[in-house]
Amino acid sequence: MRKYTLLILLSVAFATKAQSTYPTPIEGDYKAKDFTFESGEKLAEMNIHYITVGQPYKDAAGNISNGILITHGTTGDSKGLVSIQRFSGNLFGAGQVLDATKYFIVFIDGIGHGKSSKPSDGLHMKFPKYTYNDMVKAQHLLITEHLGIKHLRLVMGTSMGAMHTWVWGYTYPDFMDALMPLASNPVEIAGRNRMTRKLAIDLIENDPAWMGGEYKTQPKEGLIGAAAVLMFMGSSPLQMQKAAPTREQEDAIVERTWKRYQTTLDANDVIYAFDASRNYNPSPYLTKIKAPLFAINSADDEVNPPELGFMEREIKKVAKGRYILLPITDQTSGHGTHSNPTVWGEYLKELMKISDKQ
Repeated sequence: MRKYTLLILLSVAFATKAQSTYPTPIEGDYKAKDFTFESGEKLAEMNIHYITVGQPYKDAAGNISNGILITHGTTGDSKGLVSIQRFSGNLFGAGQVLDATKYFIVFIDGIGHGKSSKPSDGLHMKFPKYTYNDMVKAQHLLITEHLGIKHLRLVMGTSMGAMHTWVWGYTYPDFMDALMPLASNPVEIAGRNRMTRKLAIDLIENDPAWMGGEYKTQPKEGLIGAAAVLMFMGSSPLQMQKAAPTREQEDAIVERTWKRYQTTLDANDVIYAFDASRNYNPSPYLTKIKAPLFAINSADDEVNPPELGFMEREIKKVAKGRYILLPITDQTSGHGTHSNPTVWGEYLKELMKISDKQ
C-alpha cells in the first residue's frame, strides 16, 4: 500500500455521546495533482478531505479487505455524518452492523463540500463546474491511490451520497461487495426535484448582494431562500407539525434553522452543490451493476416521493437489486430518514449477510 506521504492526521474532537463506543475518528487530506474534470477544466492541486474510523485489515494477499465508503448529502460533509449520534451511535459500536473494530470506514468530503476544495476557497465562480461523476472520480482516486484499497466491502450514501452510490455501482462494478443508496432515485434530476434546486440557485444569483459571486458579505436574502429550499427538501409534514404545533414554535424553529445555515453555508458553494446534479442519470447504466444493492426510500420523502414510481421501474434493471420503501411512522422524518439506522438498520444487516463472500 502506498505510504501516506500526503497524510495529515488529526484527532477529531467530535462532541457526541457515541465517541466512546467506537474508535476515535481520524481526519486526513490528500492533495490530488492535476485533477481533470468532466468539463475539461483542471485544478493543479485539489484537496480531498476524509475521515476514517477503525483500522484497515489485510487479507492473505496483502490487500485491505474491510474497507467501507460512506458519502454525505448536498451541502453536508463527513464530519456532519460522523457527529450525528443517531447515525454513528447506531452503526459503528461494538457488535453493531458496521462495527468499527472490524471495518475500516471511510467518509469523504465531496468536491465543493466540507474541507475539500470548493469555490469559497478563492476561485468563487471560476471554480471548475464539477458534476457527480467528478465527485465519484475523486472518491475513487482517494480510495485507491491514497488509501491503497482495491476493493470495498460496502459503498453506502445518504441523499447526494446515495446518488453517488448508484454512480459507483455502474462506474466501478467490480469494486464492491454491496451497495446501499439511502434516499434517492436512479433517474435524471427533473420535475420538482430540479425545480427546487434551480430555485435555490436563482434566489442567490438574483440577490444584488451576490455580485456575480464576488460578494463582500454573504448575500443574505438569497441564502434565506436557499435555506428554505433545504428545509423543505429535508423534512416531512408529519414531523414538522409535531415539532411546531403552534405559530410561536414554528417561528422559533425557522429562526434557529436560519441561524444554523447562516454559519455553515456559502452562497457560491451552494450554487455549485445544487447544480452538480445536472447531468446525473444512472438509468441507462443500471444493468452494469453487479453487486447486491438495497435501495431504501421513505414514504414521506418530499424529494423522492414514492408516487412517482421511478424505483419500481428502475430497480428491475439491477440484477441483484431490491427496493425497500419505508412506511411513514413516528420514527421516519422524510428525506432525513436516511441518517436514522434505527429505521433501516436491519436491512443493512441483511445486505451485509447476503453479500458476505468469506
